[in-house]
Amino acid sequence: MGLCETLRKRIQPLRTPLAAYPGLWEVFEPCFMNTAETTVQQSEGDTFIITGDIEAMWLRDSTAQVLHYVRFSDDEEIAGMIEGLIARQAECILRDPYANAFKAEPSDFRPFEDEPRPSDWVWERKYETDSLCYPLWLAERYWKQTGNASFLTSRFHDAMRQIVQVLRVEQRHEQSPYRFQRVHCPPSDTLTRDGRGAPVAYTGMTWSGFRPSDDACRYPYLVPANLFAVRALQAAEKLAMHLQDSELVQETTDLCKEIEQGVMQHGIRQHPEFGPLYAYEVDGLGNANLMDDANVPSLLSLPYLEVCSPDDVVYRNTRSFVLSRENPYFYKGRFAEGIGSPHTPQGYIGPIALCVQAMTSSSTEERAAILNALMRTHAGTGMMHESFDPQAPEKYTRSWFAWANSMFGEMIMRLYEEKKLDAVIMRARAML
Repeated sequence: MGLCETLRKRIQPLRTPLAAYPGLWEVFEPCFMNTAETTVQQSEGDTFIITGDIEAMWLRDSTAQVLHYVRFSDDEEIAGMIEGLIARQAECILRDPYANAFKAEPSDFRPFEDEPRPSDWVWERKYETDSLCYPLWLAERYWKQTGNASFLTSRFHDAMRQIVQVLRVEQRHEQSPYRFQRVHCPPSDTLTRDGRGAPVAYTGMTWSGFRPSDDACRYPYLVPANLFAVRALQAAEKLAMHLQDSELVQETTDLCKEIEQGVMQHGIRQHPEFGPLYAYEVDGLGNANLMDDANVPSLLSLPYLEVCSPDDVVYRNTRSFVLSRENPYFYKGRFAEGIGSPHTPQGYIGPIALCVQAMTSSSTEERAAILNALMRTHAGTGMMHESFDPQAPEKYTRSWFAWANSMFGEMIMRLYEEKKLDAVIMRARAML
């Protein structure tokens, strides 16, 4: 049985409960299957996963696109696909740890005019802290799910060392070799100061040139990415312990503490209405950007990323802020309300953010409202999109965006596994 056939078989138990909401199975199944059906390119021991409408693999997206499959990795086909992806990600990091997106094969094609010129393997060299975090998170989750450590090869071990080294170098970005400039582009696609980005002071946090939206950071200590780095380093520590690499264990432990302390000292701000909350970005020079973005890691997503409990006081304050008009990228319309991004048209909402909101909520009412919103706004395509206009959902960006489809699949699977799906569907139908 092939990968797609196996996955379809494993989700069949959801068909009956989803039938209680007209059309929900018809959206869930293609969204859940979208990555496997349309983006996976496999060969022996190797998996390359495109993001959808772009023929390149993002370290972030490729991880997020398969996380909902990890629960089924007791199956040989699914396990092989995920282990192949872990191996490919390690090779990408070893080729260029500062790149965010890669080609399937080396070529002299360059989609952008960037300086310095990237290698033939690299699609884009925007340094994003989360690009180094997602592969570690995936590896640990796969290991915990299966108990299988065969993917911990010498190449993966080297990639872990490379990740830790870069995160440490970028604590003092002024001494870093990384520079990035793009010509003939919007300001959000390049870095100021000859490619070094906005000025920063040392805080213990690690620097990021770009957000998970691929937009340049306003202030380069991206707080949700730093908190995700703490979680990823905790994963690396456990994997290094299994590999009996005591030096790497100590390095991850020390770096984890330094980054976390930096966030606690510099990344929390006192808001007059919501109290102490996480800023989205800071620079260590006293500046802070209070907002949130639809893309993950976001402030809203911290419990989803296993960074903190949904009941953590600072997180709850932050959540109240980012889901209010105080967040400049929180939008309301006739068909939905939620978080958007400066990366997408003004007023548009990201389905990824709606899925994250549902997965980090304990409220049946809130989850039901989000389910209705997502079912009302796929514009008859049966797929999630990068963003949509909540006043006119037929206006949307990216018709083939596998990350968003995977997040919808994960949201429904979690509700089912938590035995909350029936209650959410019942309440959602009552709200129609």
